[in-house]
Order: sequence, then C-alpha cells, then structure tokens
Amino acid sequence: MTTTLPGGTLTLADDLTISRMGYGAMQLAGPGVFGPPKDHAQALAVLRAAVELGITHIDTSDFYGPAVTNELIKEALHPYPTDLRIVTKVGARRGDDGSWIPSLDPRDLRAQVRENLEHLGLETLDVVNLRAPGHEETSDVSIAEQFSALAELQQEGLIRHLGLSGVSDTQLTEALTIAPIVTVQNLYNLANRQDDALVERCAAENIAFAPFFPLGGFTPLQSETLTKVATRVNASAQQVALAWLLQRSAAIVLIPGTSSVEHLRENVAAAELVLPEDAVAELDTIGR
Repeated sequence: MTTTLPGGTLTLADDLTISRMGYGAMQLAGPGVFGPPKDHAQALAVLRAAVELGITHIDTSDFYGPAVTNELIKEALHPYPTDLRIVTKVGARRGDDGSWIPSLDPRDLRAQVRENLEHLGLETLDVVNLRAPGHEETSDVSIAEQFSALAELQQEGLIRHLGLSGVSDTQLTEALTIAPIVTVQNLYNLANRQDDALVERCAAENIAFAPFFPLGGFTPLQSETLTKVATRVNASAQQVALAWLLQRSAAIVLIPGTSSVEHLRENVAAAELVLPEDAVAELDTIGR
C-alpha cells in the first residue's frame, strides 16, 4: 500500500481528510451510467487499484446505475479501509429508460439516503451532497427545505457531513445558515470557468470544491492550446487538464472517472505534474 496520497490532502473536519486526487465511480456503470458494467471484474479491479494508489476519496451516488456503482464499491472494498471517505449524492432518480429525474421531495431524499446506506453497507455516510435543481445550469431557487431534510438526518447520525452539487453562490449562502458544508461539487474545468469566484470563496471558507466533468464529461475537452502545452511538458492533454485544476486552487479536489486501471494510473500520475508558470498562463486563456 502506498503511503503517499496523490496530490496531497485536504482536511475539512476533524474526521474528514481526503486525498485531493479522488476517484469518481460514475463510469463504472453501463452505457449512459445505466445498468451493469461491461466488465464486472474490471470494475472491481479499478476500485481496488484506486485504494492501492493511495486514493482516500471516492465519489458515487445510488442513481449511478441505479445502485450499480454503490454495490460495486461494497463488493470491491467492504470492509472499507479506515481512511477511505465515500462521498455520495441525493436528489435524483432514474427512469426505466435511463432518464435522469429530479427527485427533491424531502421524504424521498430521506429514502435515498437510506438506500445509499444499504447499498454501500454503511451505518453512516461520510458526506452526502444535495444535487440541486438545474444542476449543470445553476439557479438561485431556494434549497432550504431539501437541505434541512439532510441536516435532520445528520442530527440523527445517518450522515457525518453535508455538501452541495450544482449550486450558486446564493444557494451556498442559504445552506450555510442551516448546517456546515464541507464540499461543493459544480461543473468546472479548463473550458468552463464560470465558477471562478465560487472556487475562491470555497478556498477562503475551507470548503472542498470538486469539479464534476473535470475533463469535459461526455464531450471531452478539446483545445489546440491544451494539446500544445501537453506536448511541451511531455504529458497527455487529460493529465495537463487535471494538473491545472490542482494548481488552480488548494481547495480543489478531483474526482475523474474511468473504467480502466490504465487510465486510472494516468489520472493519478497527473497529481505529480507541476505545470510551469508560462504553461498555466497559456491554459488560463482557454476558458476566457
């Protein structure tokens, strides 16, 4: 087992220290994040390799599959290493056709938390993020009722820490009046810089900012500038994009997903890549 945590660590609470390079389990499910994996044994191997590489931060949700990724995590890693922290999300369901259906009724949020507990084989969830309405296109609609439901479950001991996903600055402010927050998970990458100010706020308030789709998601990042920089520093474009995020702010934690052990190792190697100032300056022009 490695003793060096990829990208260093971020301590968010007395009982919550995570590796800044994490792993997002979404891609372990089938096509469209729906149904079982193409290769069950490979999915388990990826999860075990993540832990072996020093990752202590796995991002998941019961609506991946649905339930598929959580059950894979349980099969591969339970009983869990004492330093492993699993971050999950609630706020959506999946249709029979694989569609994504917002589900934010407080009663169903409570049910979703219990389903995550069951499928992960846990009595308490380390972190639960509330997936806000709109998600990729944030708004200022109130999330007080939904977040309060999760805060109640925290008081009951089913959740240790709370976070948000797909939120605006206004929604973060509102939620903080209800309970402390340790993570914000929003769309952010080299080409999507609309949350620059929110990244800075999270750094100031010791809240982890976890970009989802750090490599562009279903439409991978493509940029002539990114390709040129990658060639110059002798790394892949994906590694450079991840390294840029780690250097962008000490509050940023990464959760790139993959269903390949080889790609997982490449992602983790990005945590050791230090981009020179001139390369960072060039990359900064992509999203502006």
